[in-house]
Amino acid sequence: MTTTIHIDGFTLTAEQVIAIARDPQVKVGLAQSSRDALKQSRDYIESTWMHDEAPMMYSFNTGVGLLKDTRIKVEHVELFQTQMIRAHAAGMGEPFSEEVSRATMLLRANAFASNYSAPRVEVVDRLLAFINAGIHPVMPQKGSVGASGDLAPLSYLAAAIAGFDEAEVMYQGKRMSAPEAILKSGVGPVKFDLKAKDASALINGCTVSLAVAVLATHDARNLLSDACLSLGLTLEAMRAEMSAFDDRIHQARPHAGQIKTAAIVRNLLKGSTRTTHEARAVQFPEELRRTDIPYTPRIQDVYSLRCAPQVYGPVFDALDYIDTIVTREINSATDNPLIFGKDGGGFEIISGGNFHGQYLAQAMDLLTMAVTDLGSICERRINRLIDPTLSWGLPRNLMTGIRGVNTGYPVVQCSMSSLVMENRTLCMPGSVDSIPAKGNSEDHVSNSTWCARKAATVVANTQYIVGVEMLLAAQALTMTESLLPGFVLGQGTQAAYDEVRRQIPACLEGDRWFHNDIQVAQSFVTSGSVRSAVEKKIGQFT
Repeated sequence: MTTTIHIDGFTLTAEQVIAIARDPQVKVGLAQSSRDALKQSRDYIESTWMHDEAPMMYSFNTGVGLLKDTRIKVEHVELFQTQMIRAHAAGMGEPFSEEVSRATMLLRANAFASNYSAPRVEVVDRLLAFINAGIHPVMPQKGSVGASGDLAPLSYLAAAIAGFDEAEVMYQGKRMSAPEAILKSGVGPVKFDLKAKDASALINGCTVSLAVAVLATHDARNLLSDACLSLGLTLEAMRAEMSAFDDRIHQARPHAGQIKTAAIVRNLLKGSTRTTHEARAVQFPEELRRTDIPYTPRIQDVYSLRCAPQVYGPVFDALDYIDTIVTREINSATDNPLIFGKDGGGFEIISGGNFHGQYLAQAMDLLTMAVTDLGSICERRINRLIDPTLSWGLPRNLMTGIRGVNTGYPVVQCSMSSLVMENRTLCMPGSVDSIPAKGNSEDHVSNSTWCARKAATVVANTQYIVGVEMLLAAQALTMTESLLPGFVLGQGTQAAYDEVRRQIPACLEGDRWFHNDIQVAQSFVTSGSVRSAVEKKIGQFT
């Protein structure tokens, strides 16, 4: 059944953006209230300002940047739209994904629907027609500094919308020229003329930055839930001391995320007997321990286990803050100039700086740092899982088969450490890196596009790390199951373990092509399969 979401510029949610970006079956329409408002403002523009004596209004009847004082005659307005797009199509590098392209078109259309930007309603309809037909403009990832908007990548989008011969799109899985896709789809005329303000409205605003940010933030939220599962499995594998998750400890330092994390762990491990003194009292074959005295309580674990609430908590809290920024940006008008109704009728155009992406830039730098540290603590637990001296006797390298002939998982762990190092390098904040541009007319820029891109990269890297922690913790649990007969996992961790095992059989006959296991482990996170299995068993847990 096809679902249609109607946009009005004020009520679009992040969940709806995700649905439209990732599911071509979800269609988009323009709310009638927005259609009426856009027509009213445009009728005023056409009847009042389309003459050479009209007041000077930036990018409407003037040049842009340092040419802001140069009037554009009415006879040249349409040519100005075309030339503006050509001049700003200066991007480079690999293209953004199709889901980013879809999200960008949606978010640009939603910004227009609020009726602050003054393009023709036909421009909004064209954007929505492209989304609904599955025509996705190819936009290079590099070239935007995130001030005066994402001018470079959005120019490629605008060129595709207008049917430029040079513009390329993805359509039905193939890269082709925009005119070819428009013809094949039957979405409308190949050439779509842009009128006054249309081009500047299309290319202004940090909408590409926002599209990447919406997707990365959503994925980070799911990633954090999965990191709770990978933590829970490792706690089980290491027969952890659970006193560190006692609610009283966290109420004594009442950060919301910290309290939440501890509660999640207690819920996931409810009913576990592997994380008890009795289970820890069983000596594993490779566990170094004095045998001439009775086993004494472990008392407390290392930081990567014991301090998980204090490390995960800030990630939860950071995501709550980032969500407020992203949600507000989704329903914001972020180009320049903007149009406003006047008391008593009519409209006026005001120049400002809503295109500046600093909110998004700083939020994405925070996301990068928060998720990097999340991946770092998960990788340290992976490292412990393969070392019997650090894991209370788990088999070395979690290796099976002929010892020495087989290696086990140390190189898998090493690969995860390489991702952590890459993530740490990407934590250099882009939001403080400003280079004046365009003859110093843009003397402070946000770098929001790069901030969002590196945040998305860090999230993608950490999906591997979290998935691999699940994989190795499950391997440890399987290899030690016979050593702890009668000891059981918690209600949530058992469900997670069962789903991991359903997708990846335990490695019990020596090394195999671990690449495939890593890819499936990553899909635990990207598909949400393990998370869904746990929620089916115990309900929503984060």
